[in-house]
Amino acid sequence: MIAAVYGIKNCDTMKKAFAWFDGHGIPYEFHDYKKLGVSRAKLTAWCRIAGWETVLNRKGPSFRKLPDADKADLTQAKAVALMLSNFSMIKRPIVEVDGTLEIGFAPDRYAVRFGGAK
Repeated sequence: MIAAVYGIKNCDTMKKAFAWFDGHGIPYEFHDYKKLGVSRAKLTAWCRIAGWETVLNRKGPSFRKLPDADKADLTQAKAVALMLSNFSMIKRPIVEVDGTLEIGFAPDRYAVRFGGAK
């Protein structure tokens, strides 16, 4: 199992996730949104699997700074367009393993899902 970890390298939450994977001996490949982007197809698939409400990072400054009109009446299509226009609006990390997703960093959830040596 090699986890595909998507996010932004300098994000504090990403640093915690990297440390967790490294500390538990879990191999991963990192995909940096800022350098490599994310395709519409990939983002839409994540939204289909987890729900766009889970994938959209509403707590970050990029989303909070949007005009109220952009934040109103959100649909999956509108959320995907916002995330494609600014990758910082995608929650992180998003971890793909064997066709499943883990979204956000939660050590307890990671321990159950990924195991690894402690």
